[in-house]
Amino acid sequence: MRVVVSFCGLRRNPQRPRRPLIGGSVMTIRGDREADVWLSDEQLAKLTRADEASLFHSPIPTQMVSNGEHMPIPQTEDQKKVEARIKEIADQASKKLNISRRQFLAGTGGMAAGFLAMNEVYGQMFKVDEDELYEREAHARNGPPADLFVLDDQLHMVRSSMAGPQFFRAYAQGPTAAAASVFKSNPFRPAGAFDELGKTWQVLNPQIVGAEINDSIYHLMHFVKDVFFDSQTTVGLLSNATLGVFPPGDPNGRAPNNVEESQAAGLLTSKQTAAVRDFVNRISGSQRMLAHGQLYPGRRSLYFMEQQVAENHPDSWKGYTVATSARGDNDPPDSPLKQWRLDDEQIAYPSYDFIMRQRDQLRRHPGFRNICIHKGFSPAPIDTPEWGKPSDIPKASHDWPELNFIIYHACFGGMTPFLWPSPGLANIQNKVLRNGEPDITWLTEFAQTCGKIRNVYAEIGSTFGGIVITFPSVCAHLLGQLLKHFGEDKVVFGSDCVYYGSPQWQIEAMWRFEIPESIRRQYGYPALTERAKRKILGLNSARLYGLSGDAEVSARADYRPVPRNYDTLVPLKLKTLLEFPGLTTDAMAKARHEYLAAGADPSHLRYGWVRTQV
Repeated sequence: MRVVVSFCGLRRNPQRPRRPLIGGSVMTIRGDREADVWLSDEQLAKLTRADEASLFHSPIPTQMVSNGEHMPIPQTEDQKKVEARIKEIADQASKKLNISRRQFLAGTGGMAAGFLAMNEVYGQMFKVDEDELYEREAHARNGPPADLFVLDDQLHMVRSSMAGPQFFRAYAQGPTAAAASVFKSNPFRPAGAFDELGKTWQVLNPQIVGAEINDSIYHLMHFVKDVFFDSQTTVGLLSNATLGVFPPGDPNGRAPNNVEESQAAGLLTSKQTAAVRDFVNRISGSQRMLAHGQLYPGRRSLYFMEQQVAENHPDSWKGYTVATSARGDNDPPDSPLKQWRLDDEQIAYPSYDFIMRQRDQLRRHPGFRNICIHKGFSPAPIDTPEWGKPSDIPKASHDWPELNFIIYHACFGGMTPFLWPSPGLANIQNKVLRNGEPDITWLTEFAQTCGKIRNVYAEIGSTFGGIVITFPSVCAHLLGQLLKHFGEDKVVFGSDCVYYGSPQWQIEAMWRFEIPESIRRQYGYPALTERAKRKILGLNSARLYGLSGDAEVSARADYRPVPRNYDTLVPLKLKTLLEFPGLTTDAMAKARHEYLAAGADPSHLRYGWVRTQV
């Protein structure tokens, strides 16, 4: 399979050739779903359609569901325990409420039952009370409070002439994406690779289940709705990436030869990023958005940094060492841009020096000296700083003590493309340790070597959201190590949305998640307290950007509402800059919101195959 270094670290080609049937058996005539699987008749004889296997529709999957690409493993003993416990809890609660078990499971009480059962089997990982089984108000009490300040420091959108990385949305949407896109399996899990709960693909963001995956989901109209109407985000930092191939969209494209080619290839230019920030802040009359400038290291590219400061007024800077975005003094003018490392005195340091010399920018942009660097989710098994290893951070941060190095993704996901959490889980289970702690590739090294450096911060965009549901044990150790070494004042939240839809599900997951006491005692991890969660979700970044940490959004507050008619307020100049083909209304998204507003209940059906015979 061809892998291209692109936005947020990778791009995968979803168009895969069909594999030969496992076992080489001859296919017989099948029904509509059987015709679209890669399994033999002998294998299908051991399977049952997931939506027909049981009348018990758990709000949390309790058995691995296959989409037909691979043979699912039988239900594990732990999964059987979770399912049995959910049934027991649901039976008792539904009788007490005088409703059917199915009605109970479709409501907030059903989700609480799932969390309670998972906590009993896997350890205390989610904050949930038994009162939530019976009272919607109790469910709300354990959710994110109304006074929670959220600064999401890693938001993404795409210019309207491009479709963007739809595999992120398919990953978060789960198996329902198969009916609405070219993705027929989890784009981040190779066939036969399971998560901690024994599944290959599951729902991360319930808000987007069943939604169409089309070219508009990452564009401005959806971006504003997802961030400012469908989540508790108070302030959002719009990011961008110096990733892409040239010519844009060419499957045989090459690395850009200069900044201009890179800007043409990117999903969002520096100028577009700043313009979206300015639009949202203007129509809200307050600072609801921040914008990244882009780092192209090397003296020959300093002109572009000067241009960004003069025209775009960046609030901070974003760079990708893995991206072909740097040029050395002695490189031929027409040679491709190249990867770089943070401690390269010839290539990286001139950019740092330029930022330090713009002292006047700090008055209007207090975060101007924040250097946000993507490290992690490596698309290749190469153990170097260019690809994400943290060994270049200590020298750079020591040499430039007045700059803040905010390491995006906290170096998580090194050396194992598309299987990023799996080695960490194996090391946890097999007690493979680095200085006494389970070795999560690159992240543990990052925490242990950089956590005590005053001006280095850990950012958890995609790192947290990508594993909190699928690999909860890895998530517990990951957060435990970051809190232990960095402290609660130097870990910051980012969602990588709207790639995954609205960030609200990640905000809720962070607020409910807990590190089990047994793990904390064994490895000396601190507790993930509500105070720590408030800092991670927003207050730490508010300090880094010189913003108020008051969560109130009202006409009289520091942060004012984005008008609901925002779509009618987009000026022609911004439409032109974002390459609008014309304003459109996503009828499916609108219909879905109306459906939920009318009080419809989820069915919790899963579509695919479950193993019923050994």
